[in-house]
Amino acid sequence: MTTAVAAPFRFFSLQVVRTRRLGPSSLRVTFGGEDLRAFRSDGRDQSLSLFLPHPGQREPAVPYELGDDWWPAWRELPDGVRAVMRSYTLRSLRRDPDEIDIDFVLHTPAGPASRWAARAAPGDPVVLLGPAVADNRAIRFRPPSDTDLTLIWGDESAVPAVSAILQSLPARTRVRAWLEVRDAGDIQELATEADAEITWLVQDANGAEGSPMALDALRAARLPPAERPYAWIAGESGCVKQLRRHLVGERGIDRRRVTFVGYWRQGLSEEQLRETE
Repeated sequence: MTTAVAAPFRFFSLQVVRTRRLGPSSLRVTFGGEDLRAFRSDGRDQSLSLFLPHPGQREPAVPYELGDDWWPAWRELPDGVRAVMRSYTLRSLRRDPDEIDIDFVLHTPAGPASRWAARAAPGDPVVLLGPAVADNRAIRFRPPSDTDLTLIWGDESAVPAVSAILQSLPARTRVRAWLEVRDAGDIQELATEADAEITWLVQDANGAEGSPMALDALRAARLPPAERPYAWIAGESGCVKQLRRHLVGERGIDRRRVTFVGYWRQGLSEEQLRETE
């Protein structure tokens, strides 16, 4: 049953339909359910909150029946009971039948979401907090109408968002994109009608996540001439901040035309990151 929270977002009770391995470090999980009839999104980098059960639980513990008061009640649940909450990007939405795809990064050692995804099977229940209005504040990719060059960078946590963004762009849109993954097997063929040059960066086997590879790649890049560029960068928050400083301070891009999103922070779990916000 769909339960409203702060509009235009709602809770959706969903089930796993199928899974598909995309690469050594990535897995696509397809979800379905009657609630998806009320799900609306214009796509791009649509952010979602996914609630997962702990091992041994039949379903995730989320007191969404309390409406807008669900958050404090959820926080008060014991650690071993309270549903695991993680932020993800909508990869795709389909109708007839209603389905959504969410791509997971499989970590080693695995965290609770990675462990759940690796074992996910058809029928497994989840709860999703997502949009009931197509154009909503959880979509951050919003290039100004006069943009003549779009710059995109994302690490592996942002690959689903970048994939959806590229797929949404019309023909003749000029794009330079950089995507950083940990394994060459995670490189994907991305569909787009845009005039896009996509560079994949594969982390060194001995390198750490959030390495300076991205900054070095952007500093070395020769960008096509543009008067009104727009940049979207997302991934590890420390790396994202470095890239923003480079684009604004060294490239001279208007800071108001740079969207930057920290999807995660090196050394912190999502729970710890939320505590610092």
